Amino acid sequence: MDILWLLIALGLLFGVLGPFVLRRRGAGGIRQVAPGAPDAADPEAYGFVRQEEQDVRLPGADDELLHVLDVVQATQDWRPASRLLAATGTEGEVRWQRVQAFAGAASLELQERPGAGGAWLRTWRAEEPKDAGGAAVHAEFLVQQAWRSSTAGTDDFRIILEEALKVTEEAALLAPGDPVPYITRLAVARGLGYGHEQFDQVWAKVIDRAPQHMGAHLAALHYWCEKWHGSREEADHFATTAAARAPQGSLLAALPLFAVFEHVPEVVIVQDFWRTAVVSKAMDGALYAVHSARPDDPMLAHVRHLLVWFLVRSERWAEAMHQLVRVDGHVGAVPWTLSGDPAAEFTVFRNLAVAGYEANGGSPATLPR
Repeated sequence: MDILWLLIALGLLFGVLGPFVLRRRGAGGIRQVAPGAPDAADPEAYGFVRQEEQDVRLPGADDELLHVLDVVQATQDWRPASRLLAATGTEGEVRWQRVQAFAGAASLELQERPGAGGAWLRTWRAEEPKDAGGAAVHAEFLVQQAWRSSTAGTDDFRIILEEALKVTEEAALLAPGDPVPYITRLAVARGLGYGHEQFDQVWAKVIDRAPQHMGAHLAALHYWCEKWHGSREEADHFATTAAARAPQGSLLAALPLFAVFEHVPEVVIVQDFWRTAVVSKAMDGALYAVHSARPDDPMLAHVRHLLVWFLVRSERWAEAMHQLVRVDGHVGAVPWTLSGDPAAEFTVFRNLAVAGYEANGGSPATLPR
């Protein structure tokens, strides 16, 4: 448990340096709308949530989770979180997202209130060390803290991830059929520089338990990207292979769009880059995945958020608006979470979409819900 107390000090450091540590993909290069211009429309006319009211904890609605999060954070009692995870099955994506949400909430608390935030997680682990849910949340918390509060490759970074590795092993023993500890270990493997053979051993344990798990594929995709341990070609191959093997209705068909996102240059110098065949094909694949997926698929919001980012940059305003009306209010997803202020980043893109939509004849009355 000492590592949790170590992170109190690191949380203070991250409060100052965090925005510079996180990778930011801003709205640069998008045509800005001048105040007073015909297309400078009011997003509130569409019923959109104000920037300060956007929920940064989740990509989409999960009322049961949000209720429990509010109770835990208000009372600092970990038991409601434990009960919710115990009642959440290991199949599908919901458990993984809830573990991430609890870990993220504790991490943000620690960032906002160094020395005090996230005390409920420390108490949870101290009072119920054999709780599988608590171990899974603890492991994910450590991974998030490593990436938020220290620089990759530093001693502090490795120390936190090595502790996370131990906790993932403990969590896996406590819940043998749960893929979540192994998905968390994929992020540990990326940070600790696992070779391909070591990584494949972890990946095999994931797909043995959840072969169609979208969250697991996103975690693995990060490893294969060229900025970590693979290359653009390896990442594209991984994404397109998974998409080709995906069953009807699976959001894995959207994985190539995430691969394109990982390799978008910081400065785009190619004319009409956003309308190139590679980008357009990946967007169309993601749109197809969204249209064919179950309405209650817990990963749907993740794909919609990334689609908004690409559709706005491609000036496909109406399509962007169709996604926005379904995700507005929750911004805890890539690409917004890569910014120091996810709500502000999301709002910039949303405002541009509204302005572009109205400049081309759209209005609140013409937008299907």
